[in-house]
Amino acid sequence: QLVESGGGLVQAGGSLRVSCAASGRTFSNRGAGWFRQAPGKDREFVARIKWSRRNTDYADSVKGRFTIFQDNAGNTVYLQMNSLKPEDTAVYYCAATSLYGTDWTTWGQGTQVTVSS
Repeated sequence: QLVESGGGLVQAGGSLRVSCAASGRTFSNRGAGWFRQAPGKDREFVARIKWSRRNTDYADSVKGRFTIFQDNAGNTVYLQMNSLKPEDTAVYYCAATSLYGTDWTTWGQGTQVTVSS
């Protein structure tokens, strides 16, 4: 089970950090990622860490502004969001892959991030 937290309301240009805690297991040997869904739009990829922990990937729209990282224990994944824009407003979902895999098999319930102009 994945539980997100840290969402909220922030002004444009501000920063916010959302967290994803793995309940009952860790992210060890699993990829971790963040996705988002804005009203009336499809869910889209934001960022990910591959299970090897050697690579991170970002959507072009957030590159240079968002950073995905993980705690040393492998229990929590974070998304640090800087220079937020109104178009970043969405429900942010955490996801984990299967063991050593790339398919997203486990999802959190989502946390709302709202950026005011």
